[in-house]
Amino acid sequence: MFSKIVTGTDGSDTAAVAVALAAQLARQNQATLHLVVGVHNAAAVAVPSGGANVPDPTGGAQLRHAAQQMLERVAEGVDDLDVEIHIESGNPADVIVRVADEVGADLIVVGSKGMSGTRRFLGSVPNTVAHKAGCNVLVAKTT
Repeated sequence: MFSKIVTGTDGSDTAAVAVALAAQLARQNQATLHLVVGVHNAAAVAVPSGGANVPDPTGGAQLRHAAQQMLERVAEGVDDLDVEIHIESGNPADVIVRVADEVGADLIVVGSKGMSGTRRFLGSVPNTVAHKAGCNVLVAKTT
């Protein structure tokens, strides 16, 4: 049913739940799993799991390298699948949708973090993806 599944991750425990579900669906459907990270700002390094941003004296190279390493670690956890990794600049939700469009994905899996409380009204990754995606979106219960 699904041949290309996209999921975003920031390396957090809640993102890992969505990645695990995406990987399970990829196995069941013999699909390619696309792991995506959106880099907010090339001038700052985001500390994983919602930490503060700190200046990146390398102009973004340090941030991209950290994102690459994180995605490679995540991909190692699903090494029995055909996995492609994508690191792109931009808002994470927009990057997820853009990559899904570019690869012709038929499913995006995102975590539910941000779907309740104030973030639900101010904007969250799952809410934005659900509204902008050109394919099916599955919101994994992660909170």
